[in-house]
Amino acid sequence: MEPADEIIKLSDPGEKDRAVHNRGDRGIVWVSNAAAWLFPILMVAICAQVVLRSSGFNQAWLDDLQWWLYGAAVLVGIGYAVTTTSHVRVDILFDNYSEQKKTKIEIFGLVWLFLPFIILCWDVTVHYAISSVIADEGSDSPNGLHNLWFLKVVMNVSFAFIGIAIWAAYVRFLDKLTEPLLWKQLLWAFPSTMFLINLIVFYSIWWFLRLTTPADVTDREIGRMPIFGEWEVGVEEIPYTIIITTVVTLLVIAGAWLMDRRKEARF
Repeated sequence: MEPADEIIKLSDPGEKDRAVHNRGDRGIVWVSNAAAWLFPILMVAICAQVVLRSSGFNQAWLDDLQWWLYGAAVLVGIGYAVTTTSHVRVDILFDNYSEQKKTKIEIFGLVWLFLPFIILCWDVTVHYAISSVIADEGSDSPNGLHNLWFLKVVMNVSFAFIGIAIWAAYVRFLDKLTEPLLWKQLLWAFPSTMFLINLIVFYSIWWFLRLTTPADVTDREIGRMPIFGEWEVGVEEIPYTIIITTVVTLLVIAGAWLMDRRKEARF
Protein backbone atom coordinates (compact mmCIF):
# COMPACT_ATOMS: atom_id res chain seq x y z
CA MET A 1 0.00 0.00 0.00
CA GLU A 2 1.24 3.47 -0.91
CA PRO A 3 2.01 5.88 1.99
CA ALA A 4 -0.68 8.27 0.74
CA ASP A 5 -3.29 5.48 0.80
CA GLU A 6 -2.22 4.53 4.31
CA ILE A 7 -2.72 8.14 5.49
CA ILE A 8 -6.17 8.24 3.88
CA LYS A 9 -7.08 4.92 5.47
CA LEU A 10 -6.23 6.27 8.92
CA SER A 11 -7.74 9.74 8.53
CA ASP A 12 -10.85 8.98 6.45
CA PRO A 13 -11.34 5.35 5.34
CA GLY A 14 -14.37 6.46 3.35
CA GLU A 15 -12.11 8.14 0.79
CA LYS A 16 -10.01 5.04 0.20
CA ASP A 17 -10.85 3.36 -3.13
CA ARG A 18 -13.47 6.04 -3.78
CA ALA A 19 -12.99 5.63 -7.52
CA VAL A 20 -14.54 2.14 -7.42
CA HIS A 21 -17.35 2.98 -5.01
CA ASN A 22 -20.89 2.76 -6.35
CA ARG A 23 -23.75 5.05 -5.35
CA GLY A 24 -24.72 2.75 -2.51
CA ASP A 25 -21.19 2.92 -1.09
CA ARG A 26 -21.08 6.71 -1.31
CA GLY A 27 -24.51 7.01 0.32
CA ILE A 28 -23.35 4.85 3.23
CA VAL A 29 -20.20 6.93 3.65
CA TRP A 30 -22.16 10.19 3.56
CA VAL A 31 -24.66 9.07 6.21
CA SER A 32 -21.88 7.61 8.34
CA ASN A 33 -19.83 10.81 8.23
CA ALA A 34 -22.89 12.74 9.40
CA ALA A 35 -23.58 10.19 12.17
CA ALA A 36 -19.95 10.42 13.33
CA TRP A 37 -20.85 13.76 14.94
CA LEU A 38 -22.82 11.76 17.51
CA PHE A 39 -19.55 10.73 19.16
CA PRO A 40 -18.44 14.27 20.16
CA ILE A 41 -21.95 14.85 21.52
CA LEU A 42 -21.66 11.55 23.41
CA MET A 43 -18.35 12.64 24.95
CA VAL A 44 -19.90 15.92 26.10
CA ALA A 45 -22.86 14.05 27.61
CA ILE A 46 -20.55 11.65 29.49
CA CYS A 47 -18.35 14.45 30.86
CA ALA A 48 -21.38 16.54 31.84
CA GLN A 49 -22.95 13.64 33.71
CA VAL A 50 -19.71 12.92 35.58
CA VAL A 51 -19.45 16.54 36.73
CA LEU A 52 -23.14 16.80 37.65
CA ARG A 53 -23.20 13.48 39.49
CA SER A 54 -20.10 14.34 41.54
CA SER A 55 -21.79 17.66 42.41
CA GLY A 56 -24.93 15.90 43.63
CA PHE A 57 -27.07 16.80 40.60
CA ASN A 58 -27.49 13.42 38.92
CA GLN A 59 -29.47 13.65 35.66
CA ALA A 60 -31.05 10.36 34.62
CA TRP A 61 -31.87 11.70 31.18
CA LEU A 62 -28.15 12.14 30.50
CA ASP A 63 -27.59 8.45 31.25
CA ASP A 64 -30.34 7.54 28.80
CA LEU A 65 -28.97 9.95 26.21
CA GLN A 66 -25.59 8.26 26.36
CA TRP A 67 -27.13 4.89 25.51
CA TRP A 68 -29.21 6.42 22.74
CA LEU A 69 -26.23 8.13 21.12
CA TYR A 70 -23.88 5.20 21.54
CA GLY A 71 -26.37 2.66 20.19
CA ALA A 72 -27.23 4.70 17.10
CA ALA A 73 -23.62 5.63 16.32
CA VAL A 74 -22.30 2.08 16.67
CA LEU A 75 -24.98 0.56 14.45
CA VAL A 76 -24.31 3.13 11.73
CA GLY A 77 -20.60 2.47 12.21
CA ILE A 78 -21.11 -1.18 11.33
CA GLY A 79 -22.40 -0.19 7.89
CA TYR A 80 -19.47 2.19 7.47
CA ALA A 81 -17.00 -0.56 8.43
CA VAL A 82 -18.51 -2.88 5.82
CA THR A 83 -18.20 -0.25 3.08
CA THR A 84 -14.62 0.72 3.99
CA THR A 85 -13.46 -2.77 5.02
CA SER A 86 -12.28 -1.22 8.27
CA HIS A 87 -13.76 -3.85 10.60
CA VAL A 88 -11.61 -6.17 12.68
CA ARG A 89 -10.26 -9.06 10.60
CA VAL A 90 -8.00 -12.05 11.12
CA ASP A 91 -5.99 -12.08 7.90
CA ILE A 92 -3.24 -14.58 8.68
CA LEU A 93 -4.11 -16.64 5.59
CA PHE A 94 -6.24 -14.15 3.66
CA ASP A 95 -3.38 -11.72 2.94
CA ASN A 96 -1.51 -14.35 0.93
CA TYR A 97 -4.41 -15.30 -1.32
CA SER A 98 -4.79 -14.13 -4.91
CA GLU A 99 -7.05 -11.15 -5.57
CA GLN A 100 -9.66 -13.37 -7.20
CA LYS A 101 -9.75 -15.72 -4.22
CA LYS A 102 -9.98 -12.77 -1.83
CA THR A 103 -12.92 -11.40 -3.80
CA LYS A 104 -14.76 -14.72 -3.68
CA ILE A 105 -14.21 -14.96 0.07
CA GLU A 106 -15.52 -11.41 0.52
CA ILE A 107 -18.63 -12.24 -1.49
CA PHE A 108 -19.23 -15.46 0.45
CA GLY A 109 -18.82 -13.71 3.79
CA LEU A 110 -21.06 -10.80 2.85
CA VAL A 111 -24.09 -12.44 1.25
CA TRP A 112 -23.91 -16.04 2.41
CA LEU A 113 -23.13 -15.35 6.06
CA PHE A 114 -23.47 -11.72 7.11
CA LEU A 115 -26.51 -10.45 5.19
CA PRO A 116 -28.81 -13.36 6.17
CA PHE A 117 -27.95 -12.62 9.81
CA ILE A 118 -28.73 -8.90 9.35
CA ILE A 119 -32.05 -9.74 7.66
CA LEU A 120 -32.88 -11.92 10.65
CA CYS A 121 -31.96 -9.06 13.02
CA TRP A 122 -34.22 -6.70 11.08
CA ASP A 123 -37.09 -9.19 11.22
CA VAL A 124 -36.74 -9.63 14.99
CA THR A 125 -36.36 -5.94 15.79
CA VAL A 126 -39.25 -4.76 13.61
CA HIS A 127 -41.67 -6.47 16.02
CA TYR A 128 -39.60 -5.09 18.89
CA ALA A 129 -39.97 -1.57 17.51
CA ILE A 130 -43.67 -1.84 16.64
CA SER A 131 -44.62 -3.11 20.09
CA SER A 132 -42.61 -0.28 21.65
CA VAL A 133 -44.39 2.33 19.50
CA ILE A 134 -47.81 0.88 20.35
CA ALA A 135 -46.98 0.90 24.06
CA ASP A 136 -45.48 4.42 23.81
CA GLU A 137 -42.55 3.03 25.80
CA GLY A 138 -40.56 5.48 27.90
CA SER A 139 -37.73 5.55 30.40
CA ASP A 140 -37.87 3.61 33.68
CA SER A 141 -36.82 6.80 35.44
CA PRO A 142 -39.28 9.71 35.86
CA ASN A 143 -36.38 12.04 35.02
CA GLY A 144 -35.17 9.96 32.08
CA LEU A 145 -35.63 10.33 28.35
CA HIS A 146 -39.08 9.20 27.33
CA ASN A 147 -40.25 8.07 23.89
CA LEU A 148 -37.86 5.12 24.11
CA TRP A 149 -39.68 3.69 21.11
CA PHE A 150 -37.75 6.15 18.95
CA LEU A 151 -34.45 4.43 19.78
CA LYS A 152 -35.92 1.01 18.97
CA VAL A 153 -37.20 2.26 15.63
CA VAL A 154 -33.73 3.66 14.89
CA MET A 155 -32.28 0.25 15.77
CA ASN A 156 -34.53 -1.46 13.24
CA VAL A 157 -33.78 1.13 10.55
CA SER A 158 -30.06 0.73 11.28
CA PHE A 159 -30.20 -2.94 10.37
CA ALA A 160 -31.75 -1.97 7.03
CA PHE A 161 -28.89 0.54 6.66
CA ILE A 162 -26.33 -2.19 7.33
CA GLY A 163 -28.09 -4.44 4.82
CA ILE A 164 -27.78 -1.75 2.13
CA ALA A 165 -24.08 -1.35 2.97
CA ILE A 166 -23.53 -5.10 2.63
CA TRP A 167 -25.34 -5.29 -0.71
CA ALA A 168 -23.50 -2.27 -2.14
CA ALA A 169 -20.15 -3.74 -1.11
CA TYR A 170 -21.17 -7.12 -2.52
CA VAL A 171 -22.02 -5.61 -5.90
CA ARG A 172 -18.66 -3.82 -5.92
CA PHE A 173 -16.80 -7.08 -5.28
CA LEU A 174 -18.93 -8.98 -7.80
CA ASP A 175 -17.97 -6.41 -10.43
CA LYS A 176 -14.37 -7.63 -10.11
CA LEU A 177 -15.39 -11.12 -11.25
CA THR A 178 -18.21 -10.52 -13.72
CA GLU A 179 -20.65 -7.90 -14.95
CA PRO A 180 -23.00 -7.47 -11.96
CA LEU A 181 -26.27 -7.90 -13.83
CA LEU A 182 -29.34 -8.13 -11.61
CA TRP A 183 -29.87 -11.85 -12.13
CA LYS A 184 -26.24 -12.52 -11.23
CA GLN A 185 -26.54 -10.42 -8.11
CA LEU A 186 -29.59 -12.38 -7.00
CA LEU A 187 -28.10 -15.76 -7.93
CA TRP A 188 -24.67 -15.28 -6.34
CA ALA A 189 -26.40 -14.05 -3.17
CA PHE A 190 -28.90 -16.93 -3.21
CA PRO A 191 -29.21 -17.41 0.59
CA SER A 192 -29.79 -13.70 1.15
CA THR A 193 -32.16 -13.48 -1.81
CA MET A 194 -34.20 -16.45 -0.61
CA PHE A 195 -34.20 -15.24 3.00
CA LEU A 196 -35.54 -11.82 1.98
CA ILE A 197 -38.16 -13.29 -0.35
CA ASN A 198 -39.21 -15.67 2.42
CA LEU A 199 -40.00 -12.68 4.64
CA ILE A 200 -42.01 -11.07 1.84
CA VAL A 201 -43.92 -14.30 1.17
CA PHE A 202 -44.60 -15.00 4.84
CA TYR A 203 -45.80 -11.49 5.70
CA SER A 204 -47.83 -11.19 2.48
CA ILE A 205 -49.71 -14.40 3.30
CA TRP A 206 -50.12 -13.48 6.95
CA TRP A 207 -51.47 -9.99 6.27
CA PHE A 208 -53.75 -11.25 3.50
CA LEU A 209 -55.27 -13.69 5.98
CA ARG A 210 -55.40 -11.04 8.70
CA LEU A 211 -57.31 -8.64 6.45
CA THR A 212 -59.68 -11.25 5.03
CA THR A 213 -60.60 -13.19 8.16
CA PRO A 214 -63.12 -12.12 10.83
CA ALA A 215 -61.85 -9.80 13.53
CA ASP A 216 -62.53 -12.38 16.24
CA VAL A 217 -59.84 -14.66 14.76
CA THR A 218 -56.68 -14.09 16.79
CA ASP A 219 -53.19 -13.59 15.36
CA ARG A 220 -52.13 -16.89 16.92
CA GLU A 221 -54.97 -18.71 15.17
CA ILE A 222 -53.89 -17.21 11.86
CA GLY A 223 -50.39 -18.58 12.44
CA ARG A 224 -51.87 -22.05 12.84
CA MET A 225 -53.78 -22.04 9.56
CA PRO A 226 -53.00 -24.83 7.04
CA ILE A 227 -50.88 -22.57 4.80
CA PHE A 228 -48.38 -22.27 7.65
CA GLY A 229 -48.27 -26.04 8.07
CA GLU A 230 -45.57 -28.45 6.94
CA TRP A 231 -45.15 -31.04 4.23
CA GLU A 232 -43.80 -34.31 5.57
CA VAL A 233 -41.17 -35.95 3.37
CA GLY A 234 -40.01 -39.05 5.19
CA VAL A 235 -38.62 -37.83 8.49
CA GLU A 236 -38.30 -34.28 7.19
CA GLU A 237 -40.91 -31.56 7.62
CA ILE A 238 -40.75 -28.69 5.14
CA PRO A 239 -42.93 -25.63 5.82
CA TYR A 240 -45.25 -24.77 2.94
CA THR A 241 -44.00 -21.17 3.07
CA ILE A 242 -40.45 -22.40 2.38
CA ILE A 243 -41.66 -24.38 -0.65
CA ILE A 244 -43.49 -21.31 -1.95
CA THR A 245 -40.41 -19.16 -1.24
CA THR A 246 -38.15 -21.52 -3.20
CA VAL A 247 -40.43 -21.40 -6.24
CA VAL A 248 -40.82 -17.60 -6.04
CA THR A 249 -37.06 -17.11 -5.64
CA LEU A 250 -36.32 -19.15 -8.76
CA LEU A 251 -39.01 -17.25 -10.68
CA VAL A 252 -37.60 -13.90 -9.55
CA ILE A 253 -34.09 -14.85 -10.67
CA ALA A 254 -35.44 -16.14 -13.99
CA GLY A 255 -37.43 -12.93 -14.44
CA ALA A 256 -34.34 -10.84 -13.73
CA TRP A 257 -32.41 -12.90 -16.28
CA LEU A 258 -35.05 -12.25 -18.94
CA MET A 259 -35.05 -8.52 -18.14
CA ASP A 260 -31.27 -8.35 -18.46
CA ARG A 261 -31.36 -10.29 -21.74
CA ARG A 262 -33.90 -7.82 -23.16
CA LYS A 263 -31.75 -4.88 -22.10
CA GLU A 264 -28.72 -6.42 -23.77
CA ALA A 265 -30.73 -7.06 -26.94
CA ARG A 266 -31.70 -3.38 -27.14
CA PHE A 267 -28.08 -2.32 -27.18
